[in-house]
Amino acid sequence: MKLFVGLGNPGSGYARNRHNIGFMAVDRIASDHGFGPWKSKFQGEFTEGRLGSDKVLLLKPGTFMNRSGQSVQAAMQFYKLEPADVVVFHDELDLAPGKCRVKQGGGHAGHNGLRSIHGHIGEAYGRVRLGIGHPGHKDKVAGYVLHDFPKADEVWLDDLLRGISDGAAYLADGDTGKFMNAVALRVAPPRSSKTPAKAEKADVPKPAPKPEAEPEPDTRNPLQKLVDRFR
Repeated sequence: MKLFVGLGNPGSGYARNRHNIGFMAVDRIASDHGFGPWKSKFQGEFTEGRLGSDKVLLLKPGTFMNRSGQSVQAAMQFYKLEPADVVVFHDELDLAPGKCRVKQGGGHAGHNGLRSIHGHIGEAYGRVRLGIGHPGHKDKVAGYVLHDFPKADEVWLDDLLRGISDGAAYLADGDTGKFMNAVALRVAPPRSSKTPAKAEKADVPKPAPKPEAEPEPDTRNPLQKLVDRFR
């Protein structure tokens, strides 16, 4: 059994924020794979279903980002899960928009949601880091992550979320390589190695050679022929 946690802030005012891309990821998984309705549980929203042969729990903490660990810990204790059973989907400033990376364990890099989870369950859980880019200066980070994705980002964002959903069963099964391949097929589909063959030129018939002119009839008399021969 796996617990997939999407990070974000509750409420419609935050729904399209860059900081809420984790919520968006688990929402897409739930929608595409026929999970049950979301219920209020574990200080957040919770649903469960199956991905392939694995039972998977989905959780969106309702405690606001900087207290996400409370909700995660409550769900883990109820289902008797270990940190290694948990995968957290979160926004990542240090990745370009649309990039995705999987990581097991490690630091929180100043992310408030991860910092809270670290404090409650330790650092040995998995993460799916979802790139949103960086505003360029640390003083702009708070406003940047709490701002909605612009319309110009909608295409790559939809591709990324679809890729995550496509590969979710692999992630639940622990096959991060196949998961990443599924994401890549959405965000960077391979181009065909075959280039269209050049149109062959139609066979144009060559013009027929001009017939040689027939020699004019010789109208000279025998005497003129003899004289012309010795000129």
